[in-house]
Amino acid sequence: MQLSLILPPEPDERWDLAKQLGVTTAVVHPLEIGDGTRFWDFDTLQKLTNWFEGAGLEVGVIEGSVPLTETTKLGLPGRDDEIETFQQFLRNCGELGIPVVCYDWFVGVRWARTSAHVPSRGGSLTTEFDAERMQGGPPVRASGVTREELWENLEYFLERVVPVAEEAGVKLGLHPDDPPREEIRGIPRIVTSVEAYDRVLDVVDSEYNGVTFCQGNFAAMGVDVPAAIRHFGDRINFVHFRDVEGDADRFVETWHDDGPTDMLAAMRAYRVVGFDGPIRPDHVPTMAGESNSNPGYETLGRLFAIGYMKGLLEQTES
Repeated sequence: MQLSLILPPEPDERWDLAKQLGVTTAVVHPLEIGDGTRFWDFDTLQKLTNWFEGAGLEVGVIEGSVPLTETTKLGLPGRDDEIETFQQFLRNCGELGIPVVCYDWFVGVRWARTSAHVPSRGGSLTTEFDAERMQGGPPVRASGVTREELWENLEYFLERVVPVAEEAGVKLGLHPDDPPREEIRGIPRIVTSVEAYDRVLDVVDSEYNGVTFCQGNFAAMGVDVPAAIRHFGDRINFVHFRDVEGDADRFVETWHDDGPTDMLAAMRAYRVVGFDGPIRPDHVPTMAGESNSNPGYETLGRLFAIGYMKGLLEQTES
């Protein structure tokens, strides 16, 4: 497994911290880059990879910052042009040796949390989702889309991009809807269960059409996380290592070593299925001295999580 961290596209102390931890695989994420379109062209991607490689790091995943919008997800005019742009993006990633692209099928409401100041161990802060607090508000553009339309649009997308991903040697990892509820504010969500992923993987039966296994979302689905890992096996292309307490209607993020999931059993399951891709800590607590301006993604909790993950990995070798 490739222990990974979200790192900014330009050097700062986090690049050094990662290497001091023994982590050399970077995940490029929109929380660190602002305008996601900056990575869509070859020249900018090449500059990015050259800069990381010059510092002894490699870009293992482009996550979220991809040329994919609601134009394609809702099947609006212009989706074929956007899909063509995505196809070229995959070719660019392949030529530059970027092995994984993580994308999602959220529409209307994206990553949803209702609180970012939930007290946790020692006064640290975590995030929470509460469905009751997500009610109301004006209609959004996705209002009125049906569940089957979202499925049809996802299938249309996969049938056109997975063959290109295969040719480029770039593995796709679909992230679950977060939170994995059937709907949010009346807008349906479809990537919310193991069975939904089985349908996704059957659209194009290829290792390049795979799963971003976000453990917190699968925990919120109420499934046995290690069993789900074994179920998907080599179709897991990227892992978000995290945990939650609660269910899809209401949950809080936990410390990696203090949630209900057996994290050692999860790590052992990745070993059993032969997962050798990037795995990163996700949604960490905000610790003392941090501003909580980027809830779930401050630095100290990620450093703790990497140490914990290293310990778990050592246990799986015994």
